[in-house]
Amino acid sequence: IDRAEDGEICMHMLQKKPERYYDLILMDIQMPNMNGYQATKCIRGMRGQNAAIPIVAMTANAFEEDREKALDAGMNAHIAKPIDVEKLIRVLGAILAD
Repeated sequence: IDRAEDGEICMHMLQKKPERYYDLILMDIQMPNMNGYQATKCIRGMRGQNAAIPIVAMTANAFEEDREKALDAGMNAHIAKPIDVEKLIRVLGAILAD
């Protein structure tokens, strides 16, 4: 597990590691410098397998339009804060089982 303070750092960390180094990204939406939507769009625009890494939004933005915005940005799922651990396990299990 690695932690990035913002979306730009996340994107650079992903670029520096070999493809398939990370299994999944838990992406906060509200971050300085580059928010989660912007970071996801940049990651989806990368070349190679890293562009397809599963990304799960984890955010206090819990409305249906927030979920739709996360999916439209290219995220695979949306989990609202406070985190429901059982839901998190189900979502991660479904994504990583593919």
